[in-house]
Amino acid sequence: MTSKLKVNLINDSGDNNIITSDGSGNLTTQKILQPSFFVKLSSSQSISSGSFTKITFDSEEWDTDSAFASNKFTVPSGKAGKYFFTAGIYIDGLDDGEYNELFFYKNGSSINWGRQNSNSPRTDAHGAFTTNAILNLNASDYIEIYVYQNEGAARNADANYTFFAGHRIGTWAH
Repeated sequence: MTSKLKVNLINDSGDNNIITSDGSGNLTTQKILQPSFFVKLSSSQSISSGSFTKITFDSEEWDTDSAFASNKFTVPSGKAGKYFFTAGIYIDGLDDGEYNELFFYKNGSSINWGRQNSNSPRTDAHGAFTTNAILNLNASDYIEIYVYQNEGAARNADANYTFFAGHRIGTWAH
């Protein structure tokens, strides 16, 4: 014996549509992993040596809830929960022993979670890597990306490989 559940609409407790169907088997809305965003640089950004530099992402591929603005992702009202974030960077021209580090900042402070660094093994090498973090966030918490490099002179974060993305993966109780 099999059971069926037939519905055209699934809503959350706030009566927001999560999944809808047009009745012919086509899903029209799927908001399970929202909010969601992906941003990148439209051109290379200069990164000072010996200091923390905020990455100024200026090109949105998508932003489902208009939650990415002013170079940071801010949790929308009613969207507290667990979030998955990923960020990547590429900096060229690092020499032996020099490095770059990528940091997630929450509400203006480094959280040292998802922090990643790349050490140069030779002269004029590149530091390219990605890092991830899963964070419990409340409405109005915000996440930014900072980078540190110690080459001795400013280096560029390459626009082709520097990005920041994230999405909600679930809710949680306080």
